Amino acid sequence: MLGLGKFDHHFSTSANAGPLPQANAVGRFGSIGWGDAVKLMLKVEPDDGRIAQARFQAFGCSSAIAASAALTDMITGKTIDEAGGISAAAIADYLGDLPRERMYCAVMTFEALQQAIGSFRGKAAVAEADAPPACKCLGVGQMMIERTIRFNRLTSLDDVTAYTKAAGSCSTCFKQIESLLARVNAEMVEDGLIPAEDAYRIGSATPRATELKPHGAPAPAANIFAAKATPAHLRPIAKAAPRPATPPAGLVDAPPQEALIAEAVEELRPHLQRDGGDCEFVSLDGNIVYVRLSGNCVGCQLSSVTLSGVQAKLVEKFGRPLRVVPVS
Repeated sequence: MLGLGKFDHHFSTSANAGPLPQANAVGRFGSIGWGDAVKLMLKVEPDDGRIAQARFQAFGCSSAIAASAALTDMITGKTIDEAGGISAAAIADYLGDLPRERMYCAVMTFEALQQAIGSFRGKAAVAEADAPPACKCLGVGQMMIERTIRFNRLTSLDDVTAYTKAAGSCSTCFKQIESLLARVNAEMVEDGLIPAEDAYRIGSATPRATELKPHGAPAPAANIFAAKATPAHLRPIAKAAPRPATPPAGLVDAPPQEALIAEAVEELRPHLQRDGGDCEFVSLDGNIVYVRLSGNCVGCQLSSVTLSGVQAKLVEKFGRPLRVVPVS
């Protein structure tokens, strides 16, 4: 069970949220398309490699924010080498055991820590962008999946999805993830990391699980994060054919900006509601979008992070500068 007291403490009262201008080690992981993102900033003492201060900026569910906050507490005062030994499982345990379906949040903060340590040591970030993602819907890379399987000794497809989100959307990558898991597990058996009887083998998933996976080309998904289509208010509007001997009734006006922004905010609300919060469009005044926060978003120390995320998505969707301001 999740220790709600400790979890709530890290989610709502962390003193380590926000930027760290004097940071000399920075790591990032995740993206808006992935649904969660974290930036980890460290101030490392150059003489002994000890982490004097750690701060974070995170966007995502409450588990992503709590895991990021917990990690900053865990690594402050430790050396870089000591921090590098912290695993995703240790982060989850520190929080009081994350739910299985939220383990990817611990993995995300672990990956950000590894990137930060690499930047401090002058090592270039692992070049994974050139390789096509194993899960295209969520942009999950093959190298990240392999690392997660090895470090956490995963042996089931459900665990891979829980820890990385891979195959958690349209599931068209199901067969590819299955082959990847089988190959990595076979290598882990050779390395003595897992017993042979625990290794995943192609076809080991129950027939029901595989039959439920979609086949063929995926249907277009209403993914507000990955959509790059022309905004609705910029699309050409078809003109009605003129009627004989009847004056045209006039062209249909494009939907007002308020309606389009309200629709965009509605698309974002489920992502906030799953963690007990909510965001409602109130009005538009020039480039200022007024919204009303409710539920767990009210009084949350990280509500500014939520507003920044909403603003970023609106700017991406409408292609013009917008400022999101909360009202009571």
